[in-house]
Amino acid sequence: MTMVVVSRGVRSGLEAAVRFLMPALFIILVILVGYAMNTGAFMDGLRFLFAPDFGKLSGASVLTAMGHAFFTLSLGMGAIMIYGSYMPGYASIAKTSVIISLADTLVALMAGMAIFPVVFANGLEPGSGPGLIFQTLPLAFGHMPGGTFFGVLFFVLLVFAAWSSAISLIEPAVTWLVENHGFTRVSACVWSGLTTWLLGLGTIFSFNVWEGAKLFGKTFFDLLDFLTANIMLPLGGLFIAIFAGWVMTRRDSQEELAMATVLYGAWRFLVRYVTPLAVVVVFLNAIGVIG
Repeated sequence: MTMVVVSRGVRSGLEAAVRFLMPALFIILVILVGYAMNTGAFMDGLRFLFAPDFGKLSGASVLTAMGHAFFTLSLGMGAIMIYGSYMPGYASIAKTSVIISLADTLVALMAGMAIFPVVFANGLEPGSGPGLIFQTLPLAFGHMPGGTFFGVLFFVLLVFAAWSSAISLIEPAVTWLVENHGFTRVSACVWSGLTTWLLGLGTIFSFNVWEGAKLFGKTFFDLLDFLTANIMLPLGGLFIAIFAGWVMTRRDSQEELAMATVLYGAWRFLVRYVTPLAVVVVFLNAIGVIG
């Protein structure tokens, strides 16, 4: 499905898919939040999400949050950069960035409000990652009124979220093959899609038949997750910050951002000095050098 959408190009493929997937994803999420409000444990979920526990606040947790921002906002993986290249010249990059960040945070909070009340309503321990999604939640939905319907709805939501993410993740590779190696868009989609599919098979098998096969103490899934989230994303973000702050001319970046002089000066200082340093700290924490 991803290859079909991306092969159709930006307007007929990407834009059409996003126009359908994003509203559908949001509507399903609103329905699930409404369902969670009637589980009897909605306030428990809110307390778990929003009640601060300053005893757990540390430098390591701040670095973990910064690393999560890289993942959830697709920073350092080229997707935002490719999408940005398709933006019309009159669009404000700064304003669009703020809107994307706020929308991402809103959806993440709504997802938490949909998930954790269901978990607490069944007396289950809140976890994270694949264990929460594929083990805890199916058990929870299975013991609740209407759980079958809403469980199916939740996994439809998950498919839509994964599909929209897959579209944005494969686009940089397709664009690179088309612009630098003379591939047609269809052939670039096929090669990129097949490569991604083969890697995906490895992650699936690491939960069953390849569970005992480990390298550096990690399964294929864990190793791929570590390489992408802890090494490739921070390094990609670092190189993008260096390019934007030190390679692009002041005139070009100011023209692209269309920001007031004072705001642009602050942005340029941050992207040249603060951002690279912060990314390096996140990277060193991710690989275990500090923290």
